[in-house]
Amino acid sequence: MKLERKHALVLLGIAIWNVVTYVTFIRNLAATEDRPTGYYVAHTVLIVVNLAIAALLGTWGVRALKAARNTPGKVNA
Repeated sequence: MKLERKHALVLLGIAIWNVVTYVTFIRNLAATEDRPTGYYVAHTVLIVVNLAIAALLGTWGVRALKAARNTPGKVNA
């Protein structure tokens, strides 16, 4: 399957959205007190996994955007 510019933009949008929402989540998590250790461990794992997913989607989005630009004979809008 060939990714087009619109697919690249969707991937980049999702990656940016994940980063923004999870940075907010980190701030909110840091402000909480009196929680069991398991609470912090579970949420930290969620944050790490979702930021890794954002990095992967962002990488795919950038690669797809570069590939769409370098497609010969095609006019990119």
